Amino acid sequence: MKRRQLLAGTALALGLASALGTVALADDPLQVGFIYIGPVGDHGWTYTHDQARLAVEEHFGDAVSTTYVESVPYGADAERVMSQMILSGVDMVFATSFGYGPDVNAVAGRFPDVAFEHATGYIQEHPNVSLYNARFYEGRAVIGHIAGRMTETNTVGYIASFPIPEVVMGINSAYLHARAVNPDVNFRVVWVYSWYDPAQEAAAAEALIEQGADILMQHTDSTAPVTVAQDRGILAFGQASDMTAFAPESHLTAILDEWAPYYIERIQARLDGTWEAGNVWHGIGDGMVGFAPLNERIPADVREEAEGMIEAIAAGEYHPFTGPINRQDGTPWLEEGETAPDGDLLGMGFYVEGMTGDVPN
Repeated sequence: MKRRQLLAGTALALGLASALGTVALADDPLQVGFIYIGPVGDHGWTYTHDQARLAVEEHFGDAVSTTYVESVPYGADAERVMSQMILSGVDMVFATSFGYGPDVNAVAGRFPDVAFEHATGYIQEHPNVSLYNARFYEGRAVIGHIAGRMTETNTVGYIASFPIPEVVMGINSAYLHARAVNPDVNFRVVWVYSWYDPAQEAAAAEALIEQGADILMQHTDSTAPVTVAQDRGILAFGQASDMTAFAPESHLTAILDEWAPYYIERIQARLDGTWEAGNVWHGIGDGMVGFAPLNERIPADVREEAEGMIEAIAAGEYHPFTGPINRQDGTPWLEEGETAPDGDLLGMGFYVEGMTGDVPN
């Protein structure tokens, strides 16, 4: 029978841990735990991971049992929650936020028979820790193109969470593609230092509109920016999931985080006894990055251009970071025709030429 229970912070009953790649008892379901940085109702990052968890339950039926804990801070709380999950019988853990890296590896070292999957991670200290990420910069190239073609004020507002490479590369990708079709475009970035804070995100949206932005982008998880855009009569892009219902007139599209196929594949490997640690970075072509329906307000020619870019990226015919591209200070980064190495992107801490402002330290 499938379980959907929210684990509290109290100690849980001791369970049987499986040998790596096998289930504790043949007739028992594989127990899979998910740890979330935000609430499942954020309609952003955490929401999409939880929708994938539900897809796992539907796909595997009684063969798999899932559990989750939402809004878990990095550090000691994350270690405690994961440890309690495992002691309750969980055989596989999905830690779904960048900052859980040290916590995952600390717990993995104590429970070598448990399989750990860390989203957007970069720390892999144990053979039972696997990493996975999505090439969201591919999606941001597409929305940057749309924004550059549609802005009337030549000012695009960007609500950013934390100055980590994942966020910085997204800003750069969107800006490069907006500038490619509109040399006069200007990006204004507000850092809110939170993944999910509707009040801060709304305040940032209002501030950007006051600075002249007529299109908003976000790398935060609430629907506040798109609802502010709707109220103020400007345009916006959602984040992680389709947010059209919250701003039907203003929501142009959204990058979709499609985690379910990966989760199903990895859990199947665990059931089969073939799970091994890996490190994947999938994109549009792999089906991990998708798009919400394009709003009818997008002109037909812009829609066609966006769809063409999506197809080219999916086919491997176009890389969003293709030179010539300079750093913000004018020094060369990529030569003509050169594409960015993954290592450069995964460590990106600089803006590209033309961006104003500084990347916070």
